[in-house]
Amino acid sequence: MTNILTPLLLTFFLSPLWPLGPNPLPGHPFVVINKSTNELALINDNRVQTVVSVGTGKTEELTPEGLFTIIVKAEKPYYRRGNIPSGDPKNPLGARWIGFDAKGTDGRIYGIHGTNQPSTIGKYVSQGCIRTQNEVISSLFPQIPLGTKILVTRTKKTFEILAREHGAIK
Repeated sequence: MTNILTPLLLTFFLSPLWPLGPNPLPGHPFVVINKSTNELALINDNRVQTVVSVGTGKTEELTPEGLFTIIVKAEKPYYRRGNIPSGDPKNPLGARWIGFDAKGTDGRIYGIHGTNQPSTIGKYVSQGCIRTQNEVISSLFPQIPLGTKILVTRTKKTFEILAREHGAIK
């Protein structure tokens, strides 16, 4: 029985979809959201690659803080709460959805997404999600694979310091 289970367990735990421990590996993609500045940084290849403006929760509690894992990605997301199809100008999720497991959720509650209200970027306006311009989320989408770690925090530390502290930069 052990001989049969061992390859299956190894395949599962070594899968790119399996979260590789509590922190990112050096050189792997890592996303950091700083709610103090309403900025998102993509760290990859041992350096900060991109920093963009985002909108976060109306109150400090709405956008959960912590280290999470990207577990859902969707192009042209459907907005379930409002029953609004993708592509509809009323859809607040914009062009892409990158969902993470904050508060033990399934990646469909909290996420980084585009918006149909670009004037809200950089402000505290959401019900908990992290919004950015549709062009930005479309550009980031292929660079952030499932299993990527995401840190949501409120700090005065630089993105480089946060990435070093969490092992994304050697």
